[in-house]
Amino acid sequence: MALTEYEPGAAFPGVIGRTTDESRPAWPAPVRAREGAPNVLFIVLDDTGFGQLGCYGSPIETPSFDALAANGLRYNNMHTTALCSPSRSCIITGRNHHSNAMAAITELASGYPGYNGVIPFENGFLSEMLVEHGYSTFMVGKYHLTPSNQETGAGPFDRWPLGRGFQRYYGFLGGDTSQWYPDLVYDNHQVEPPRTPEEGYHLSEDLVDKAMEFISDVKQVDPAKPFYLHLCFGATHAPHHVPKEWADRYAGVFDEGWDAYREKVFARQKELGIAPADAELSRHDPDVPDWASQSPAARRLYSRFMEVFAGFLSHTDHQVGRLIEFLRMLGELDNTLIMVISDNGASAEGGPTGTTNEAQFFNNAQEPLEESLKLIDEIGGPRRFNHYPWGWTWAGNTPFRRWKRETYRGGASDPFIVSWPQGITARGEVRTQYAHIIDMVPTVLDLLGLEPPKTIRGVTQSPLHGVSFAHTLQDAAGESNHHTQYFEMLGHRAIYYDGWRAVCPWPGPSFTEAGMPFGQPISARTLSELDANGWELYHVAEDFAENHNVAADHRDRLIAMIGTWYVEAGKYNVMPVDGSGLARMVAEKPLVALPRDSYTYRPGTQSIPFFAAPRVLNRPHSITADVEIPADGAEGVLLSQGTSAGGYSLFVKDGKLRYVHNYVGRAVYGVESDQVLAPGKHTLRFEFEPTGQPDMEHGKGAPGKLQLYVDGTLTGNAEAPVTNPFVLNPGALTCGANFGSAITDDYASPFKFTGTIHTVTVDVSGELIEDSEAELRAHMARQ
Repeated sequence: MALTEYEPGAAFPGVIGRTTDESRPAWPAPVRAREGAPNVLFIVLDDTGFGQLGCYGSPIETPSFDALAANGLRYNNMHTTALCSPSRSCIITGRNHHSNAMAAITELASGYPGYNGVIPFENGFLSEMLVEHGYSTFMVGKYHLTPSNQETGAGPFDRWPLGRGFQRYYGFLGGDTSQWYPDLVYDNHQVEPPRTPEEGYHLSEDLVDKAMEFISDVKQVDPAKPFYLHLCFGATHAPHHVPKEWADRYAGVFDEGWDAYREKVFARQKELGIAPADAELSRHDPDVPDWASQSPAARRLYSRFMEVFAGFLSHTDHQVGRLIEFLRMLGELDNTLIMVISDNGASAEGGPTGTTNEAQFFNNAQEPLEESLKLIDEIGGPRRFNHYPWGWTWAGNTPFRRWKRETYRGGASDPFIVSWPQGITARGEVRTQYAHIIDMVPTVLDLLGLEPPKTIRGVTQSPLHGVSFAHTLQDAAGESNHHTQYFEMLGHRAIYYDGWRAVCPWPGPSFTEAGMPFGQPISARTLSELDANGWELYHVAEDFAENHNVAADHRDRLIAMIGTWYVEAGKYNVMPVDGSGLARMVAEKPLVALPRDSYTYRPGTQSIPFFAAPRVLNRPHSITADVEIPADGAEGVLLSQGTSAGGYSLFVKDGKLRYVHNYVGRAVYGVESDQVLAPGKHTLRFEFEPTGQPDMEHGKGAPGKLQLYVDGTLTGNAEAPVTNPFVLNPGALTCGANFGSAITDDYASPFKFTGTIHTVTVDVSGELIEDSEAELRAHMARQ
C-alpha cells in the first residue's frame, strides 16, 4: 500500500478510527526539491582582479577556471561593491550592501543603519530560500558576514552561517586568516586544523576536502537531493600563502614588471574578446612607479611577491579542479549551475613596496625595503603574512584604473564565469551586458523557476534589489535589465546609468594627486565641494576603461546623475557618507557583554577574536594568572594574543615567568623573571605601564614598562620602546596556548601550559601595583 502524504497545514487526508484496524495513516510530506533541480555552486574568490585569471588574459595558469569558461560564459561587465563583506552580502541576498547594513567590512561597522554590520533578517540569504525548497545548503570558507563582536563562543549564533540557512559550515568567520594556521570554525564551534604545515596542511585544500565530504554525506543517502554550496576561498586575499614549489613555477615570469604585464594582458584580453577591440588601456597610475625606475634589488623582491601570488592563485585553481572532477565523478557536473566571482578588484593593502606582514599596513607601520629583502626566501611561508606591492594590484586590474576600496572599475569590475552544461547551450562566449552582484540571486531563482519568498521563518521579506540576467545566458544580444546602480565605498562614490558612469573619487583620483592617504574623514563642507567639483563622467559604453572624463561636455547629464546618486542613497541607507578607515576600525563598538574592566579566561575554552577581546593596546593593563606548578616544574603559555605577525604572550619557560611583545613582526621586546618558579600555587602577574604617547601616524604604539610579579613581588622589569598601535591581525586571544604561528621564537606553538591554570584575568582599569622599593632592587640587579 502506497504511503499517503499531505502538505503541512493541510487537512489530515487519512482516517482516524477507534483503533488502527479501522484507521488509515498519512504522513506530512517532507520538503523535496522538484525533480531534476540543478545543484548550485557559488565559488567566491577574494581580491582577485579583472586581469588575473588566465581566461581573462593573465599569464597566470588557471586551467580549471579556464575550462569552466570554455564550457560556459564569461562576463566583462559584472560589478561588485569594491570591498569584501559588502560584496559578499550582495552576492548572497540580492540586496544592496547598505541595505544589508554592510557599508564596509564588519570590523569598520559604525552606528548607522546602513553601517552597523547587522544584516536584517528581512534580507534573506539564498541559503534560506533554497533550504525551503528541498536543497542541502553548505557554506565552506570565508564568511565575514557576522558582526565582528559576535564571533565568539557567546554568540549569538543567529547570524553565523547555521543561523542563516546553511545546514553545514566549515571555514573562518573573519576577513582573512593564515592559510597555514587558520582560525577555523566547524558548524558552531572552533576547531584546530587537522594537520600542521609540516605535515602538508593548506587551508584551500582543506576547504575543498570538506566541501566534497559535505556533498558525499548527502548524496550517499539521497542521490536526487540537490545542493547549494557557497565556497569562499581565502585566496587570493593576503596572506599569499602557498607551498614553495607552486611559487617557484613562476620564477622569472614577472621580471619585466607591472608595466609590461599590463600591456601583454591587455593585448590578450582583446584577442579573447574580454576587452573591446577599440578599448584603450587606462593611464599609468600616479601612485605606481615605473618598473624601470626601481633598483635591481627592489625588482627582485617585487617579482618574488608576484611569483608567490601567482602560485597561490594557480594552487587555488587546482583545488577547484579537484572539486569539479569530483562532481564529474558523481555524475553531477552537467546539472550544476556554477557561478564564479571575486568580491572586489585586486588589493592594494600591501602598500607601495609590498610587505612580508600585512598587519603593518593596518598599523601604519610599513617595513623598509631592506627589511623585506632579508625575508625574501620566507615569503609565502608559515612565518610571513605577505602581500604584494600595489604596482601588481594596478596591473592585476588591467585594463582598468585603481583597485579595491575604490569605485573606479578597477575596484568594482571583476571576472565572472557562469557554467551549467545542461542548461546553457553557448560555450566559451563573452557576455557584455551590464550586471551587478545583486543580480546573482534573482538569476538563480529565475533559472530554478522559484519566486522570492514572501516570508522566511515568519519574517516578512524585503524586495530583491537585483534583476535577473538569465536571458543573457542564451541571448548574447539581449538587453541588460539593470539600468541604474549606485556605488559608495569609504567615501568613494559612483553611479551607473545606461552606459554612463559618474565617479567621485575620495580622497582623489590617486593619493599622489589628492596629496593625502586613504581613510580620511569627509566633512559636510568637503562633501559639498566634492559634489560641486569632484565628479567625473565616463561614457563606459564607448570608453571601457574610464579614460576620457567628459564631465565638462555633458554637465547637464552629470548633474542629473549626481541627483540620481542621492536618490539611490536615500533609498538604500547610504547616508551619512564616511570616508574614514582606521578611525572606524578603532572606534568603540558595543560588545555582546556590557563593558567591564576585568576579563577572566580559562584554558580549554574557545579563542576570542580581536574585536571581542579586551582592548589592551596603548593603555595600562595587567594580566594575572592563578596557577599551580607541579613538583617537576611546568612550562607553556598562560595567555597569548596574536601570531608571528604581531601580538603578545605571557608564558613560562625554563622555570621562569616571561612576557614578550611582538611589534608587527618586526621586533620583539620582552622581560623575564629573575628567579625560577618554585612548585606550588602562585599568582603570576604582568603589567604594562605606558611611558609616552602613541604616534599613530607613524605606526608606533605607546612605549611602556614591562613588569613581572610573582606572588606580589616584582621579579622582572624592562621597557618596550614601541608597541602595536592599532590592531593585532590575526588577533585571537587564547588562554593556555598559542595556536597558529608562534608569537616568539622562544617556543614552538601551541606550547600548551603543562601545569594547572585556574584562571587568567586581564584588567584594563589602570590599577597597577606600586612597589618602588622592589622596582629599585630589580633595576639594581640589572646594572
